[in-house]
Amino acid sequence: MNEPTPPPSAALAAAVYRGQAAARPTSAGNGNWPRARFTASFTARAATHGPAPRASGPSTASGASGSQAGPPSAPAPVRALLPRLPWPTRAIPKPGDETIARAQQAAPTRSRGRLPTPAWLLGLLLPAALLASAEAAVRAGLLAPNLLPPPSAILETISELAQRGLASHVAASTVRVAIGFAAGALAAILLGAATALHRPTHALLDPTVQALRAIPSLAWVPLLLLWLGIDEAPKLVLIAIGAFFPVYMGVASGIRGVDRKLVEVARLYRLTPIAQARQVLLPAALPAILTGLRNGLGLAWMFMVAAELIAASRGLGYLLSDGRETSRADIVLAAILLLAVLGKASDSLMLRLEQRLLAWRDSFESPRHA
Repeated sequence: MNEPTPPPSAALAAAVYRGQAAARPTSAGNGNWPRARFTASFTARAATHGPAPRASGPSTASGASGSQAGPPSAPAPVRALLPRLPWPTRAIPKPGDETIARAQQAAPTRSRGRLPTPAWLLGLLLPAALLASAEAAVRAGLLAPNLLPPPSAILETISELAQRGLASHVAASTVRVAIGFAAGALAAILLGAATALHRPTHALLDPTVQALRAIPSLAWVPLLLLWLGIDEAPKLVLIAIGAFFPVYMGVASGIRGVDRKLVEVARLYRLTPIAQARQVLLPAALPAILTGLRNGLGLAWMFMVAAELIAASRGLGYLLSDGRETSRADIVLAAILLLAVLGKASDSLMLRLEQRLLAWRDSFESPRHA
C-alpha cells in the first residue's frame, strides 16, 4: 500500500513535534538527546501554532494546567529549552480581532485628502534641478561653454550623433556588457556556491579571489592586450572580470548567512542535498544574490568604458575617447549621459526582476507596506 501524501510543511512540523514529544524517553539518564532537533521542532511549532502563552505567576510543576508557559505534555529536557526560545511577550492578534478591525478602519482615513507622489517623479527632481542650474549658469556667463556646454547643446549633439550612427555605438556597448556580465555572473555563481557549501574549497580558493578582487580594472588591460590582442576578446574578458567579484561576494555571503535552524529543519525532514539547496538555501540566500547581481551589472558598465577606451572603433567608450582627442566636451558629456541612461535602465530591469522573485518576502520595503 502506498504511503499517504505528506501534509504541508506547517502541519508536518507540528506532527514531527508531537511524535518526538511522545517518543521521547522520560528517564533521568537520557541527556544525550540532540537539543538542536528539539529547538528546530519548537521553532516550527511556534510558526504554526503561534506563541506559547506566558505564565502570570511563578512556574508550577509539570502537571499544572494549560495556562502555564510551554506545552503541557513536553518532557523535562524540552521544558528546559522553552525559556531560550524567542516567544513574544504580546499575543499575536488573530484575523477578526478588534485590533485588526481598528487598523483597517483607520488606514483609509490617514491617507484621505492627499494623493501619493509617484516614486519615478521624485527621482527626476534632482537631475532636473541640476540640468536647469547648469543651463542657467552657462547662460549667465558663470561657466565657460567650451568646458561645460549647456544641456540644450548636449541634446543637440546627441541629435547630430543619432544621424551619424549613434545607434551602432549604443548597440555595440550593450552587447558587450550583456555577454561579459552573463559570463562573469555565471562563473561567480558557480564558484561562490562551491566556496560557501564546501569549507575546504573556501579555504583553498577564497584568499586568492579576495587578492584578485583588489586589483584595479586598468591593471588588467595591458595583460589582456598581450594575451588576447585588440579584438573583442579582451573587452569581454575585462567586463566579465568586473562583474565577477560583486556577484561572487553576494552568492558566498548569502549562502553562508542562511539561518542554521532552517538547515536543521530540512535535515529533520530528510531532504536530499538538491532539495535542501532548492527549497532552503536558494530562497534564503536569494536577496543577497540579487544584490550582488545588481552591483555586478553596474561594474560591468564601468569596466566596459575602460575596455572601449583602448583599441575600440565603436561604442560609447570610443565616443568618450573621440571627444577627448577632438576637445569636444559636448560629445564627452553626451556619451556620459547615455551611459547614465543605459545603466539606470538596466538596473531598473534588474530591480523589477528582484521584486518579482522576492514577492513572497514581507519586508519593510515590500509593496504591502508601501
